[in-house]
Amino acid sequence: MQAFLQGKHTSDDCEDGYVFMPDRAAVIDGSTSKTSTRISAAMKNGRLAMQLIASYVRSCDASLTCREFCQGVTAALATRYADGIDYARHPELRLTASAIVCSAYRREVWMIGDCQCIINGRLYHNDKPSEAVRAGQRAELIRQALADGATVEQLLHNDTARQQIVPGIVADMQQGQNRTYAVIDGFPVYMPGVRIIQLPDDPVVEVVLASDGYPELCPTLQQSEQRLARLLRADPLCYTLHKATKGLRPGNSSFDDRCFLKFQVVGQQLR
Repeated sequence: MQAFLQGKHTSDDCEDGYVFMPDRAAVIDGSTSKTSTRISAAMKNGRLAMQLIASYVRSCDASLTCREFCQGVTAALATRYADGIDYARHPELRLTASAIVCSAYRREVWMIGDCQCIINGRLYHNDKPSEAVRAGQRAELIRQALADGATVEQLLHNDTARQQIVPGIVADMQQGQNRTYAVIDGFPVYMPGVRIIQLPDDPVVEVVLASDGYPELCPTLQQSEQRLARLLRADPLCYTLHKATKGLRPGNSSFDDRCFLKFQVVGQQLR
């Protein structure tokens, strides 16, 4: 097993995390908060969501189906919601995360939300449809700002394009979160948006699970890190080579938290 976890800012506020056990593994990507509202005063909602999901992964029964897992982890998050707040109408206030889980018992990989994996050299994605649209809008806003005289350095310090697309991101959440795409957020998971991959029958299966902090996921950590470093040097605003809804901020290590977990599946065991 090989694991790597790097917060875009610090390890203390990293919203990615992972779990590795002999019979299960997961990479969890807490969603960046779109509001200042916090369920816990100690941390952002994305980090709390990640921690709660990790705790559930560690404690749940190994024989769960994907649907049973989604039901259980949903209940685990829902218990943290306060009375008097309309979380049903305002998903931007919820604890929200994507997760990719490998069940050795089921010999399956479950992609719940925006995540990625490589299985025996084949790359799989489960992208959120609206993400590319908002990233494209941000790219156009950056191009316009540069044409109007702004500099790359100015936009790195003050990403006005990001600020302009946030209302659209929130609208996408209100219209589609666990309605047209799946996440883990304390409300019933939209199961048609969950991707289930059956592992091959090979005696040894090589698996990489990762968050979307890697724009170009590769079979090795070194390759994935090198690709990321090249991208950040060439396109720190993340609007040409890799269109994203946010870019690299000064002092940060990347545009997003990132997690890479590589292991082998042998029978119903991970190693």
